[in-house]
Amino acid sequence: MTLRAPTISDASSIAAISIEVWIGTYIKRGVNASFADYALEEFTPSKIGKLIRDPNQFFRVSENDEGIDGFIRVSSASVAPVAGCSDMEISTFYVQPRHHGKGIGKRLLSAALDHCRAKEAGSVWLTTNAENAPAIAFYLAQGFEHVGETHFHIADQGYLNNVYSLQLT
Repeated sequence: MTLRAPTISDASSIAAISIEVWIGTYIKRGVNASFADYALEEFTPSKIGKLIRDPNQFFRVSENDEGIDGFIRVSSASVAPVAGCSDMEISTFYVQPRHHGKGIGKRLLSAALDHCRAKEAGSVWLTTNAENAPAIAFYLAQGFEHVGETHFHIADQGYLNNVYSLQLT
């Protein structure tokens, strides 16, 4: 497993992982058009490529012998949905499910936290679906604290998300 910055040629792999993890995590009882449309419109190589080129985005990908198996993205200048959070957000953090438990997530998170510390951020925050028990357990085990709630919206529906923050200083 190697961690590295992505290149534009990685955009399609990152998009595919995003679709795989997002659908596997959040669509439990069948795919409806709203969710399918969101995933197919949001996770495109073009959009990922723009994010890779954006200087306000920090990416690291995990790569094994066959390709990328996970990635993390930190966005600077993000406005948190609750008071008291910094402007550094872990905006996307996906590891393919078949690679869970191999230390990939911990290594990606460590790289992201090192980046935030290098930028002298006092803390970093993230949101996750309130029903995503494995992710919540991981974040709590890494020292994140539950600091509030927000909603993720698709079409006319809102889905409860928890907000977590980690103090870096």
